[in-house]
Amino acid sequence: MNIKKSILIRVRVAFLAIVVFAVCVAAKVGHIQFAEGEKWTRISNEISFDYKKVNATRGNIYSDNGSLLATSLPFYKIAMDPTLVKDEIFRKDIDSLSLLLARYYKDRSATDYKRMIRDARESGRQYLILNKRQINFQTKKEMSTWPIFREGRLRGGVLFEKMDVRYRPFSNLSRRTIGFVNENGKGVGLEYSFEDALGGQHGEALFQKIAGDTWKPVFDANNIKAIDGLDIQTTIDINLQDVAETSLYRAMQQHNADLGTVVVMEVKTGHIKAISNLSADGKGNYHEVLNTAVGGSIEPGSTFKLVTMMALLEETSIELTDSINTGNGEYTFYNIKVRDHEEGGFGRITIKDAFERSSNIAMAKLMDKHFGTKPSKFLQYVDELKLSKPLGLQITGEAYPKISRPKDKNWSGITLPWMAYGYGFEISPLHTLALYNAVANDGKMIKPMFVTSISQADEVKKVFETEVINPEICSRKTLNQLKLLLDGVVDRGTAKNLKNSYYRIAGKTGTAQILKDNHYEKKYITSFVGYFPAHAPKFSAIVLIKNPKGIYQYGNSVAGPVFKEIADNIYSRDLELHLAMQKKPVLELGVFPTIRAGRQDELTMLCNELGISNHSTTEEEWIKATKNGNAVTWKQNVVIKDHVPDVQGMTLRDAIYLLEKTGLRVVHQGKGRVSAQSLSPGTRISKGSQIHIRLS
Repeated sequence: MNIKKSILIRVRVAFLAIVVFAVCVAAKVGHIQFAEGEKWTRISNEISFDYKKVNATRGNIYSDNGSLLATSLPFYKIAMDPTLVKDEIFRKDIDSLSLLLARYYKDRSATDYKRMIRDARESGRQYLILNKRQINFQTKKEMSTWPIFREGRLRGGVLFEKMDVRYRPFSNLSRRTIGFVNENGKGVGLEYSFEDALGGQHGEALFQKIAGDTWKPVFDANNIKAIDGLDIQTTIDINLQDVAETSLYRAMQQHNADLGTVVVMEVKTGHIKAISNLSADGKGNYHEVLNTAVGGSIEPGSTFKLVTMMALLEETSIELTDSINTGNGEYTFYNIKVRDHEEGGFGRITIKDAFERSSNIAMAKLMDKHFGTKPSKFLQYVDELKLSKPLGLQITGEAYPKISRPKDKNWSGITLPWMAYGYGFEISPLHTLALYNAVANDGKMIKPMFVTSISQADEVKKVFETEVINPEICSRKTLNQLKLLLDGVVDRGTAKNLKNSYYRIAGKTGTAQILKDNHYEKKYITSFVGYFPAHAPKFSAIVLIKNPKGIYQYGNSVAGPVFKEIADNIYSRDLELHLAMQKKPVLELGVFPTIRAGRQDELTMLCNELGISNHSTTEEEWIKATKNGNAVTWKQNVVIKDHVPDVQGMTLRDAIYLLEKTGLRVVHQGKGRVSAQSLSPGTRISKGSQIHIRLS
């Protein structure tokens, strides 16, 4: 409390003390009659006053579509000053009031209520709590019409003391993310993180201390009115939140798991659309206790292999078609054995297959060979990918990543090979999701967002924009190769059980043993992280499930199905993800036929047959068409060996011919001409790689 405020309070209290003293002196001579014919009363010279805090009403928390996630509802405690009621009104209505109180509260008889109020009145008690049970606003309105109470505060003595109670309309949905603030000002989640906005400005009111160490509010013109808190608009999609939480809950029950986390993020904006963190209570139930997605420090396991491959592709001359010998499934590094999950090992396989099939040995050997003598170079990539520090989220409680450095005491020869497949260090699930989202977002890494704006009623006070934390995580060539690898994991690799015929998922499975007391147990954290639809990503997501029991112990069989269930639900609801129905062509006079790209000789012959003037600026075989007045001009469509050609605008026949000629395997959707391709034109390709094209 500042000095000016302290002085003001002292002056007020001193003034009131003088008034009380004067009243008490007058009381020795006789009684004092109050205005409006109120009854005579005597004031004790032991009355004390103090200014106390009056809490402001907290602001609301809304979902992305304006649904209420948290709000403050007014509740009331009912008290009474029975000395203010006129004798005739008291005699006439006390029986009716006592009966109504007994019927509502059902804790004592009407006779008991009557005796309690009458005794307080006769003893001159000016503050009587009728019942400690709180009532809502509708009940308050009803009680205000009851006998005696309908006379109001000054004539009926009734006092409804307001207190706000925080209410969540969707109950426990996203409970830990929404959070709370307790009486001591401590808390978690958005409630605590945005306390400055939501909390408003508390007021101050004068209270009188009476018998029983009870404080009664007193009207004072100098009371400071509380200012209500502001509202915040979150990124949460309440429907998707329900789907994500239900899917996770069901999977955890099925596998009798200890802990689970799921986060769904919008690729372009970084908006968190759903987030759920469930923990087992040991009785077969699951509750939101910790926000593992934000504050969890977890070894990422094989999902970290994406970072290993990125660094290798950027720093070395390796190709995805190069081969590596993984042996029989065991390999020793500095007296420590590294094992692959498939018994008997993979033998000699390509680097591409090693990633898709999640070979620990391949990643460890490649890391040791290319970065063993320069570990700081690899760690530089970790730093640039923002994996070594907190992301600076809008929500408090972020975990600080635990990543070893060559100068640390715990650094050894095995540290780097272990890092290659996600062991020996810890990051949060949101760090991993931000990385995969960057791949989906064409290399642009953005910070996950929980809140989009702060407002007062309909007036927006502050807007939060999407924040880019790394504009380009790697070169375009490497990015395209990483996309190929993540596509391959679902097409042919460890997550092929997630493949479907409606849309494509890209991502990576992870299975990490749990570290306890510096020893790895035969317990696992299973995970899947990726994005969809793979050809034009709109959402990314991560699922982690800790310590599943039973025969299923891997990311593809535990976490993967949860990811797919959520993705299926989004796909079924989001019409923008569906291919549009092909329009029936309508011929119009004076309009050129659809001529966009293809072989020059065929398109020239077609135009000549139709009587369309055309001329060329190139002798190349493959061309693109441009309209030039009433004529068509052919321009060069460059085709370079071992690079992805531009097939947009071509017919399916021409596109397949040209793509397969370069060694790519083609998957297509739709009808008409090529409108989109999954690999960017001009990027270097690996033989046998897959490309998806969309026709419309």
